Amino acid sequence: MIAQVHGEGTPLVVIHGFGVDHRILLPLEDMPQGQAWKRIYLDLPWAEGADDTGEQTPRELADAVLAEVQEIVGEGDFAVVGNSFGAIIARHIAHTLRSQCLGLATLAGVFQADHALRRLPEHRVTLHDADVLERAGDAREEFAAIAVVHTSETLERFQRFVLPGLRGANQEVLERLGARYTQAPAPEADTDDPFEAPSLHVFGRQDQVVGFEDGLALRDHYTRGSFVVLDAAGHNVHLEQTEVVGALVRDWLDRVDTARRVTSAQLLGVE
Repeated sequence: MIAQVHGEGTPLVVIHGFGVDHRILLPLEDMPQGQAWKRIYLDLPWAEGADDTGEQTPRELADAVLAEVQEIVGEGDFAVVGNSFGAIIARHIAHTLRSQCLGLATLAGVFQADHALRRLPEHRVTLHDADVLERAGDAREEFAAIAVVHTSETLERFQRFVLPGLRGANQEVLERLGARYTQAPAPEADTDDPFEAPSLHVFGRQDQVVGFEDGLALRDHYTRGSFVVLDAAGHNVHLEQTEVVGALVRDWLDRVDTARRVTSAQLLGVE
């Protein structure tokens, strides 16, 4: 499942969403800014060029990715980032391997797998530009369906980081898993224990795909969680508010690093 690896240091596993591939998260590549994180981008089975490993449900897929991560990190520490559907898998991994997981981040994460039960805002474009839509060409329909900020920059990011994954996805795999989409892990409901490592959960205020209220409802479960709802941002929040999300991710990584150093000092008996 490994698609790309960048840098050296502690593993930072990056998991994309449904119907796209790892490229959607490459805009996060500069977020560590000198910190020692080895970014490991995974491609899930529908990604172009990926092997169809045959999982029938999102829960089976989450367990397969968990096994992959265990093979990658062994008994060592790691952190994990999940976007959209990938947030389900990231949270499953973080909760299962909580003694090794230094931190968890979700971006526009799915917290309610049943589409009918999601609390969603109306689709509202906060910045419309007809010229941008015209320049989108044959990507116009796909871009307009998800984007709430129509600028040259968001269109370029969509065409570069999102569209190739959408166009290259294995539809047979997506249909198989999509038919059983609700059969997914719900780690917060499966345990009474809160998640106590530093976490970050970023949502778009205008995200009509997963919303933000279902994620906010779980804020007490994440005792060291930052929950942020960004205006002028939809489901591609990290593409529409790149600088802000970048700063939030860097803050999260700083908190993870500080918590690790404090824990190490306590284990060594250093005051």
